[in-house]
Amino acid sequence: MASNETIMSDSDQFFEGVEKLLEIWFSTSDGNDSSDLRKIPRSKLESLMKIVRCEIISFVQNEQIDAYVLSESSMFISKRRFILKTCGTTTPLLCLQKLLLLTEQYAGFTEVEDLFYSRKNYKRPELQVTPHQDFDQEVALLDAVFPDGAAYCLGAVNRDCWYLYTLNPLPRRNRDSIVGDIEPDQTLEILMTDLDPEVMAIFTKEECLNATEATKKSGIDKIIPNMVIDDFLFEPCGYSMNGVTKNKLIEMTDGSYMTIHITPEPDFSYVSFETNIPSSSYKEIITKVLDTFLPGKFTVTVFTNQVSPTKATAQEILCLNQIAKWDRRDIQQCSFKNYDLIYAFYTKFPS
Repeated sequence: MASNETIMSDSDQFFEGVEKLLEIWFSTSDGNDSSDLRKIPRSKLESLMKIVRCEIISFVQNEQIDAYVLSESSMFISKRRFILKTCGTTTPLLCLQKLLLLTEQYAGFTEVEDLFYSRKNYKRPELQVTPHQDFDQEVALLDAVFPDGAAYCLGAVNRDCWYLYTLNPLPRRNRDSIVGDIEPDQTLEILMTDLDPEVMAIFTKEECLNATEATKKSGIDKIIPNMVIDDFLFEPCGYSMNGVTKNKLIEMTDGSYMTIHITPEPDFSYVSFETNIPSSSYKEIITKVLDTFLPGKFTVTVFTNQVSPTKATAQEILCLNQIAKWDRRDIQQCSFKNYDLIYAFYTKFPS
């Protein structure tokens, strides 16, 4: 998602579309059901975003989730889950200590139940701000806060790869014995590069007057229907959207969402898609996303916990050696404390 914070370097314009994704699940030691992250005041969230080097642009909500479009991507807050996804030269990990204080002071949470920090490899890492120039820097900061953290790299380190940090203490008991203590959860993320120039042109002010026109012209509104869409088209180019399910449409404890962010410039085009909506076919959703944006290559990650209704659906990724015009080049599986992960990387067939 390109914004006014386009970086100038050696007379070239560049914007790092690759996002840093931070997701934290909170809990309380006393089981206090009144604890709720949405109690954190808007003014405190705005101060938090200043640390991250971005700002809140727009807001939409349903009964389960608050969704914020940011100047650099998105933030989602539900009862006990906090998601921050930021691109450009943002510094999301620098807000961790302040966030933990706010969650205890205003939301009533005293413990971090689980944490995920992930990102694709940058196109221009030297332009990032410490501690985000290198994954080792990010891991060192996270290790200082979370003694049970573990860091991973999936994919080809010398080409396209994906970094992950999560809480992964040694299990004290069989994972299947704790399913009654957790709620269903799943996340599908698709990270795309080398995108079709004609599609990317839609997300410029030269092609579309506003975000609504770009959303409809591109077909984004048809990827997952029946969403309340909050979208924004940047000047002169770049696009962000959050979608939340209409109230009562899908029953989930912590809210269903989708989010898309687009950096359309040809030299460094990038699109991310993410959703936690359960699906009977991830292949169908992935195909819709690919048909919408036509990337040259893309990464797919699927997280499912032990009680996710899409746990079996995620397994179909293992069988997808090809998806339409795209050929799978890498696939890996990991099992963590509460979640299973599938990572896959695809490239488009030569013309």
